[in-house]
Amino acid sequence: VQLQASGGGLVQPGGSLRLSCAAPGSIFSISTMGWYRQAPGKQREMVAIITSGGSTNYADSAKGRFTISRDNAKNTVYLQMNSLKPEDTAVYYCKANSVTHSVYWGQGTQVTVSS
Repeated sequence: VQLQASGGGLVQPGGSLRLSCAAPGSIFSISTMGWYRQAPGKQREMVAIITSGGSTNYADSAKGRFTISRDNAKNTVYLQMNSLKPEDTAVYYCKANSVTHSVYWGQGTQVTVSS
């Protein structure tokens, strides 16, 4: 079972992108969903996470610029990214944790911030 992420692309510094990630209905009772990213030569890092109740947590680098949200009815999580910087360039992955403690990842979507 794999999550389906979309919305990446090439954007100029200062621009915006909105990522989406849908979990298939076969995943039972998702609890936390989140976005992670991995830049070339670096470890994967958490960007933002959101619980089923709507509580959020952001990496310091994302605070004030990125907003995570979710539609529980659609098992979908979103990441609105504004004021993008070249250092935001990375492959972005979505992740979902089920209430049975299973972990699911998306295939990754490339975000490139460059002029």
